[in-house]
Amino acid sequence: MEQAIRDFISQKNIALIGLSRKKNKFGNSAYKELKLRGYNVYAIHPSETEIDGIPCFPDLASVKEKVDGVFVSVSRQNILPILYDISSLGLKNVWLQQGCETAEIISEAKKLKLNLVAKKCILMYAEPVKSFHKFHRFVSDIFTRS
Repeated sequence: MEQAIRDFISQKNIALIGLSRKKNKFGNSAYKELKLRGYNVYAIHPSETEIDGIPCFPDLASVKEKVDGVFVSVSRQNILPILYDISSLGLKNVWLQQGCETAEIISEAKKLKLNLVAKKCILMYAEPVKSFHKFHRFVSDIFTRS
């Protein structure tokens, strides 16, 4: 397992950017699963103060608790401003949910010296890994080692 993954999942205070009023969005599932796995999760949403009873902060700077990492599950066109915000706040651990990344985004994250995880599903690594995510992780690890 990559060091960036270990660094991210070992932290317990995670800001989540990607909670949505649309029930089927991955950010909603990730929020619920991370909470069930013992993480303190702080939802960030620029225009909502709560979604389905979950309080939302307008931005990362509004979270008063110490944030150890930022999980991002939004459209690619919204990622770069988020990375700049993360960097400006001195945060380092960032997980871009699988499918959110592009070569440009990864390059920019490296320039910002962010400890980046990309092209991976967080639910395959945040313990305890359950159900089909456990199988996907096993398969992914086989192909990663090859």
